[in-house]
Amino acid sequence: MFEKIILHEKGLDVKLTDHVNDDIIDILEHAVQGAEGGLRFSQTNIRSRIEEYGDKVRFMSLYKKNRIAGTAGAYYHITGQGALEYPSTYIKYLAFLSVYQTNINKKRKKVVIRRDDNLSFKKKTIELFGTPHVMNLPGVKEGDKHVLYAFIENMNERSKNIVSQVGFEYIRSFLTVAFSRFSPKKDNRVSKLQADEKERMDSLVKDFYKNYSFFNGEHLFKDDKYYVLKEDGEIVAGVWASPTVYKVYNIPGVWGWILRNILPIIPLFRRILPVDQLKCLLFDGLWFKKGHESKIETLMESVLATEGYYTGLIWADDHGELYDVLRTKNSMGALNRMLNAKPGLVYAKFISFDDKEKERFYDVPAYVSSFVFS
Repeated sequence: MFEKIILHEKGLDVKLTDHVNDDIIDILEHAVQGAEGGLRFSQTNIRSRIEEYGDKVRFMSLYKKNRIAGTAGAYYHITGQGALEYPSTYIKYLAFLSVYQTNINKKRKKVVIRRDDNLSFKKKTIELFGTPHVMNLPGVKEGDKHVLYAFIENMNERSKNIVSQVGFEYIRSFLTVAFSRFSPKKDNRVSKLQADEKERMDSLVKDFYKNYSFFNGEHLFKDDKYYVLKEDGEIVAGVWASPTVYKVYNIPGVWGWILRNILPIIPLFRRILPVDQLKCLLFDGLWFKKGHESKIETLMESVLATEGYYTGLIWADDHGELYDVLRTKNSMGALNRMLNAKPGLVYAKFISFDDKEKERFYDVPAYVSSFVFS
């Protein structure tokens, strides 16, 4: 592990680390993601998620008089396959760079939001992430091809402006898809992937997403959480599932008000979306055999039942095959019909790319990994 000061300016220090410390965790746990007027939420299992990234995570933290004042994280990994395979850095906590911090007023029981207007720190941070050799990334040299990318809420004008000013380009869009069941039931055709099936499953998933940018499936078989649906002994669908908890502060629109204030009164609806906290599974690495598209809902429902949840989330490029199959071939449940999610945006910055190499990222769907995004 390392920690070093990479900028010193006007009494402020910017420290680079390849690990998370208590200062960083504290400030991230009090950060609210999302734009004003849009979906506002925070995560509650930040430390465990960051630790899963191992030595591939980098944090730049702003300190004033040895007290942390802000932080930004990035996750380094190889993404894509074939002509789309490149060293990549995902700007992990861009919502914090937007930046909103929260203080909870316990008497009033509401969230007080304070803006951080230190745009200079945000811009310099992202620019530094754009010089991977400075980040002490393994095997990365100055001048190597490298792509930085970020997922940004469509309404978050501040974040869009910041990344645009430091050379990011808008390339694709994606949507949140919710899967819910009031009383999920197990299906005896669904089970966890066996050890001797992993190599074959890995090959199937990689082939399915060979034409998606930013795909990386190295986490899919960790923690024994990959489930498959079999028919006559053959795997016809599979998905990885990881539990998480979101604290919800705001859901926009009329439906958002109903979801937060009316439906939770009804016990069944309170299962799929409690008032303040959403406990759910994050689905990733979804695969299906051609002709078995409609089996996805059976697979997901059985996984919910097995893990003891009522809701799952998955993200998909809204012009890709995966999203089309989820939307037209499966019944995703009540929450998805009510959610009315706005598109998220994929921004990327290409380092040492020529125009032809960049163009590929505009032409193919982007893979939005829940492991990376969450």
